[in-house]
Amino acid sequence: MQFQKLIAGITVVASLMLTPLSEAAGMQFFRIGSGSAGGSYFPIAGLIANAISNPPGSRPCDQGRSCGVPGLVAMAQSSNASVANATAVQNGQMESGLAIAGIVHTAFNGEGRFEGRAYDKIRVIANLFPEELHLVLPEGGQITSLAELKGKRVGIGQAGSGTQVAILNLLSAFGIDRSNIDEAELNNSQSAEQIADGQLDAYFYVSGTPVAAMVQLSATRGMELYSFTEQELQTIQTALPYYYATVIPAGTYEGVEYDVQTVAGGAQWMVSSDVSEQLVYDITKALWNDSTRKLFSNGHPKARLIQLDTALSGVTIPLHPGAEKYYREAGLLE
Repeated sequence: MQFQKLIAGITVVASLMLTPLSEAAGMQFFRIGSGSAGGSYFPIAGLIANAISNPPGSRPCDQGRSCGVPGLVAMAQSSNASVANATAVQNGQMESGLAIAGIVHTAFNGEGRFEGRAYDKIRVIANLFPEELHLVLPEGGQITSLAELKGKRVGIGQAGSGTQVAILNLLSAFGIDRSNIDEAELNNSQSAEQIADGQLDAYFYVSGTPVAAMVQLSATRGMELYSFTEQELQTIQTALPYYYATVIPAGTYEGVEYDVQTVAGGAQWMVSSDVSEQLVYDITKALWNDSTRKLFSNGHPKARLIQLDTALSGVTIPLHPGAEKYYREAGLLE
């Protein structure tokens, strides 16, 4: 708690400094753009900041104290999440930030909402945790392929949301668009309510499990989750290369007592290409040490899913050279 208060205080001071990466009295400040205080990105960024920090005067790792980067003081900075973080990293307003894989991919490549303004300075340190694609059906509802959604009332996420952009791209790969479904632009809670009331035949949503609205839906009115076929998974991954195959285990939601084959877009940790190779190497090494693993295992539920064996899953843009160096040493890259 004292350390967290220290970081909070430093965050205020650092925000007043004009240089992108400030150094003072042997300390180096490193910002991690997150999200709102009520979301998952902010606490995850806070845990990472704690793990990689090792302010001057801290006891060394082998004496039971900080195993972070010597002299580094990292801090989680609240923001409007993925797009805001990518923009801040590109513009040098933050050294690093968290973002969903789709935003990282499209921002770097200048696609979608970033068309004509590729964010060429963003690089990746690691894929962190999955945000799974859910295709929700009413209890007892069944379809055998995505093609059966044609002509049905389908929730595709809120207008302008990352979910909607991904879903429209996904559906187009199967010959489905707004002309042959009755689309509903609703958030997750609204979609769950309309599934329960019989006003929707299906809805898509991308979020890490378990999703609160679905937990409530499954416990009260019941629901089914569509399990994608192997061929559908391959088509999705071709259309959306930043998604990777995963499983929502049986029992994640009440009444859904079967494994659900689906895809996930990872929450990724971006960093500016302007940050030195040595510093990012040291940060990446600190991210994956045993001390950090213990911190994650006892922290936020999403932090428990941050694993070295999925650190490169769904990463479609260049790694930072410092991170790449670490993963080569760790045997994840040839």
